[in-house]
Amino acid sequence: MYIHELDAWPNFHWDRSAVATPLAAVSRRQGRLIGRMEGLGFHLRSEAALQTLTEDVIKSSDIEGEVLDRDQVRSSIARRLGMDIAGLVPSDRHVDGVVEMLLDATGQYNEPLTEARLFGWHAALFPTGYSGMRKIRVGAWRDDAEGAMQVVSGPIGREQIHYEAPAAAKLAGEMKTFLGWFDQKDGIDPVIKAGMAHLWFVTLHPFEDGNGRMARAIADMQLARAENSPQRFYSMSAQIRAQRNAYYEILESTQKGDLDITAWLLWFLACLNEAFDHAETLLAGVLAKADFWERHRDKPLNDRQTDVLNRLIDGFEGKLTSSKWAKLTKVSQDTASRDIKDLIEKGMLQQDEGGGRSTSYSIVLHRP
Repeated sequence: MYIHELDAWPNFHWDRSAVATPLAAVSRRQGRLIGRMEGLGFHLRSEAALQTLTEDVIKSSDIEGEVLDRDQVRSSIARRLGMDIAGLVPSDRHVDGVVEMLLDATGQYNEPLTEARLFGWHAALFPTGYSGMRKIRVGAWRDDAEGAMQVVSGPIGREQIHYEAPAAAKLAGEMKTFLGWFDQKDGIDPVIKAGMAHLWFVTLHPFEDGNGRMARAIADMQLARAENSPQRFYSMSAQIRAQRNAYYEILESTQKGDLDITAWLLWFLACLNEAFDHAETLLAGVLAKADFWERHRDKPLNDRQTDVLNRLIDGFEGKLTSSKWAKLTKVSQDTASRDIKDLIEKGMLQQDEGGGRSTSYSIVLHRP
């Protein structure tokens, strides 16, 4: 028997004392990260959000076995956020659809989650009406015309059924209940509600395909509500991808259990906590850039120096020489040498080991 077949469905309950400590830890880390990001300038915050959203879109699709092109995803997000960055490439409509769904979920987090909105997300995920080579119902609840909605694994003839979703005939009523609950003010901690929403939606499995990605977008939407911010600086999807096997195992055991979802919530909170660890790594470059410019905010620089320093922080290809400086900034070799010498004296650049014609320079990124 699955949890949606229980008489008390969907009256979830959990051990509040068991989740209290990890919830408090997650809430503290959530607040600290948001606080650090708010201390950055607008452009650095936007850069951090771009990195996080790119990671989120790619990893959420990767969980389902779909590999998206990172450059296309990054470009699609940047264009929709109105960011003027270098290296944008064209993106296909499938990538654009995945991006549009996530940006709508997080950017419009305070708007009601409605049936029409979910249908729009689904249509965006499958712009051709196909999932791979298979024609599917798009922008509508599944109809089970080809049988019950099941999660299976294994070769044909020896399939293992991990889960069977509610019958399609029940979906209209089930989704009305879910959507009414999601938007009501019910006193549930907003982070706990994100975990509940994820579980509840993926248990209903209301569409022929795309349910996992939409469940994660709904959880992100609720986390944005928890933070009262549309900008994302950590990715649950990236962390779920890193723990994909454990993710499916906890889902299966919860969906085959009773309505006590303590174990699921503890897993969700632990995953969220590790997502903050990953965010520290992912955003290290942005935070290092912020720290660098804060330390040197009082030092007068010309536009050439600022531009090249930012290139170095972002990951300059190869070694920086005076010849490269001259070419990048379109100045003479003498001017390039003066710019470099000035930055060395200010403690912002250092000469690498070696010398002569091959003399190169690197940025002094970290505090001495």
